[in-house]
Amino acid sequence: MSSLQDAKNGAVLETQSSSSTVVVHSGEPSPLRKIISVSSIAAGVQFGWALQLSLLTPYVQLLGIPHKWSSLIWLCGPISGMLVQPTVGYYSDRCTSRFGRRRPFIASGAILVAVAGLLIGYAADLGKLAGDKLDETVKVRAIWFFALGFWILDVANNTLQGPCRAFLADLAAGDARKTRTANAFFSFFMAVGNILGYAAGSYTNLHKMFPFTMTKACDVYCANLKSCFFLSIILLLVLTVVSLYYVKDKQWEKEDTDVKTPFFGEILGAFKVMERPMWMLIIVTALNWIAWFPFLLFDTDWMGREVYGGDSGGNEISKKLYNQGVHVGALGLMLNAIVLGFMSLGVEWISRKMGGAKRLWGVVNFILAVCLGMTVLVTKLADDHRKTAGEFAGPTGGVRAGALTLFALLGIPLAVTFSIPFALASIISSSSGAGQGLSLGVLNLAIVIPQMVVSLGSGPFDSWFGGGNLPGFVFGAIAAALSGVVAFTVLP
Repeated sequence: MSSLQDAKNGAVLETQSSSSTVVVHSGEPSPLRKIISVSSIAAGVQFGWALQLSLLTPYVQLLGIPHKWSSLIWLCGPISGMLVQPTVGYYSDRCTSRFGRRRPFIASGAILVAVAGLLIGYAADLGKLAGDKLDETVKVRAIWFFALGFWILDVANNTLQGPCRAFLADLAAGDARKTRTANAFFSFFMAVGNILGYAAGSYTNLHKMFPFTMTKACDVYCANLKSCFFLSIILLLVLTVVSLYYVKDKQWEKEDTDVKTPFFGEILGAFKVMERPMWMLIIVTALNWIAWFPFLLFDTDWMGREVYGGDSGGNEISKKLYNQGVHVGALGLMLNAIVLGFMSLGVEWISRKMGGAKRLWGVVNFILAVCLGMTVLVTKLADDHRKTAGEFAGPTGGVRAGALTLFALLGIPLAVTFSIPFALASIISSSSGAGQGLSLGVLNLAIVIPQMVVSLGSGPFDSWFGGGNLPGFVFGAIAAALSGVVAFTVLP
């Protein structure tokens, strides 16, 4: 049961659940500079994500982690997202700390990221101290330290992102335009973090900034990774401390009722009382991420395997071609992040010009579908060239440029994906009186469940159609088109 009353002195949001009554006097929306300050934390968070995507897979191989263990480690992201974000969202809605509802969780998440980064960076050194031999192919103890750090990192990132977006919604105070702008800036700083992370990961002499990182157990590659995480930790902690000191978070005062509902009862209750707009948003978001994940998980592999014709398990020439393709794919990710950043700054303006957020989201979903479909054409052109020029010829300049263009263009729909769904969830929850943290946590389920489905099912699915990455990309294109249609027709 909820009511939203607009008074001369600002908005008053009253939410009553089975366990408590929440009264938030949101007042006027906060100044843009405060919204930008909180949004900047996303740069530190995304720096770490970029390092995960670009550096940790080779590091896994360096430590000798078997393939089956590797797959279990990479499942951490969706599992922690499924469990952590709704939990953190629920309790951040009800936190009575004198520091506010969101700030304690954001600060805790930043500290956990620092701990995780140190565990990952020093995994080889800690493994040696615990008894690993330098000449061992599989460094078991180092693997355990790495796995622990990896899981803590994903949990920490999920602890950070949900309360950050909820804090932005609090600062917007129910103003729809401010809410969209806040999430657009969050998306922009995610792009900044991506650029910094990919740039740091590609610089091979970064360890010279921190000479102490090289040890007997930690070679040049390991020292570079360790140095990258040092920079990531410093950036995140500085941005978090500055933002949380500068932007105050109002204390929430709870009024207890006679009936107490357990946490999981609240989660189930959130699904039961969700209104149609939120359900429609979840459906569109789930379809959207089913489209995204095949490409996000296998984009550089597609460059190395289909575009360059290499094979990570083949002969030396095949391996070299594959690595060249992966390297060019990393350049594509950099271009993608740059376009993502510029597009994020224009999301609010473009949304107004197009007549609403749902129209923009629908259009960019069709752009996503076309780009994923064009991977088939790029692959066919690369195959045709190899048939005439030789198996190990590599792609032509035109094919390579076409592939990089697709990476760059995909930054346009990605900027909308990173901002509009979360803005709409905040707007819908504000109008219905639902808790921002819990609503964003529930929306996150529409992201992590598709990620688990794609992670576990893409391998068998691709093998049914002859292997390679194209079957998953084509399936993603179909899902993107469906997401666009549903966005146009059912979103409020």
